[in-house]
Amino acid sequence: MDQNSLKKNYIFNWQGALALIGGMIVGSSIVAIANVISIFAFNENLQYKDFYLLIANAAGFLGAIFAFDYFIARPQTGRKLNFNFSPTNLMTYLLIFPMMFGMMMIGEFITAQIPVKGPVFGNYYEYFSKLMDQMTNDHATLIVLAVIMAPIFEEIVFRGIIQKGLMNKGVKPWKAIAISALVFGLVHGNPWQFVGAVLLGSVLGLVYYKTKSLLLSMLLHAFNNLVSSILIFYGKTESFAETFHVSEYLILGFGIILFSVFYYLFMKKYRVHYSEN
Repeated sequence: MDQNSLKKNYIFNWQGALALIGGMIVGSSIVAIANVISIFAFNENLQYKDFYLLIANAAGFLGAIFAFDYFIARPQTGRKLNFNFSPTNLMTYLLIFPMMFGMMMIGEFITAQIPVKGPVFGNYYEYFSKLMDQMTNDHATLIVLAVIMAPIFEEIVFRGIIQKGLMNKGVKPWKAIAISALVFGLVHGNPWQFVGAVLLGSVLGLVYYKTKSLLLSMLLHAFNNLVSSILIFYGKTESFAETFHVSEYLILGFGIILFSVFYYLFMKKYRVHYSEN
């Protein structure tokens, strides 16, 4: 019998969820404590520095990944976390990027239907807008955070740990993809990013399931965030319709066609050329 078939796979359950949450809290707390020390010892609040956001984000995710690895994966499997970052053939890239682009356009239309005014959403949207303005003041920080760090850390957690752990547990792939995508949307903490994050997470989860490679989902995630960042830099908005002054229904229609065609090609014509490590 092949030795790889005897290897135990980690699973994701409530204990894994607690490990991720606890690890993120501990990692973030360490950075917060360091900032408190800086305030009292050096009279400098690092929270207003651009690099603080990067460090705090990295500390939270690294804490979560370490906690799951040390307290869940290793006791269950007897070895450290190991992910597959295999590249693939050119045709696969030519299928998944247009599919992702179509999803982004569909997500934009749905997000645009969520109210930004009124007693329920008005104040929340104003707070969210100010927060986003603060985050996008420095272009270099936004690029590092959104295009490099977020795709790496978030794909490891949501696809590599949660989705894969659920499938290892016996959850049907489509359910594992849906659960990880919903959690991915919820952690964004606002209704305007929730829709796009769930759709993004669904496509990323599908690509990861089909290819077994986190590299591809990371590249797609980075592509999504890069396009959004460019729109913000040059159009002060994440909307294709507003940036190019076209109807949102035109964007929706083009997005549906693009996504449908390349989804079909990816699902029906594509064949996986490598297996899980």
